[in-house]
Amino acid sequence: MRNIRRVFRIVLFVVFGLVLHYALPQHDVVRVVNTYQERQDLNDWTRVFWARPDDQSAELINRDVQFIQTVKRKTWLLGFIPRDATEVMVYRNEDTGWSWPFYFKFDTANLQTEADDLVSTSENPKWAVMTHYGWRNEYLSAFPNAIAIRPVTGPDVTIIPWFNIGFFVVLILAFLFLRAVWLQFRERTLDPLAVRAGDQMDHVSADLAERRSRWSRWVDSWRSKK
Repeated sequence: MRNIRRVFRIVLFVVFGLVLHYALPQHDVVRVVNTYQERQDLNDWTRVFWARPDDQSAELINRDVQFIQTVKRKTWLLGFIPRDATEVMVYRNEDTGWSWPFYFKFDTANLQTEADDLVSTSENPKWAVMTHYGWRNEYLSAFPNAIAIRPVTGPDVTIIPWFNIGFFVVLILAFLFLRAVWLQFRERTLDPLAVRAGDQMDHVSADLAERRSRWSRWVDSWRSKK
């Protein structure tokens, strides 16, 4: 039973971590290469990787989606960025509207215009910080969704994820608060109930034992007379 609980907690922790990794904002230092628009099919299970800004998108089989092609500064383990190491990254540019994840993005056209203005070449690069959420998977045709873009002076800019830091601080504080409330509730309510239930069971067991003893003595009295 203990192993089952442990496996369940591990699975729950992994699923929760994947959801946070997908939904929380991430920041990439990129150079915009091109922007374009393409019609995408939404008739299979991979539509979960596309935004649903309105109720009509749930019924559409396909729709036009805007994309931003970039060259991204490649980050190695522990955040180490080797000099002049880059990789290709393509972002989709969709409104999230009022749906999950709750970025309340309605400025797709403005973001596409800002990205067009930052298009540059490797000889004369313009670097920018792309804020996005989601994953890139070539096999599933999944693209991260661009949320915002802002120009920076160079590719070596330091990015501090203040929102993610604040989110995890609040999450940890909320977890500690709920844990303290649960422990106090268990100490004041559940433990006394368990103790009273245990005492009641002891009384019932003692009463049953006394009844069995009386029955045995009565049976023994008849045996002795016989």
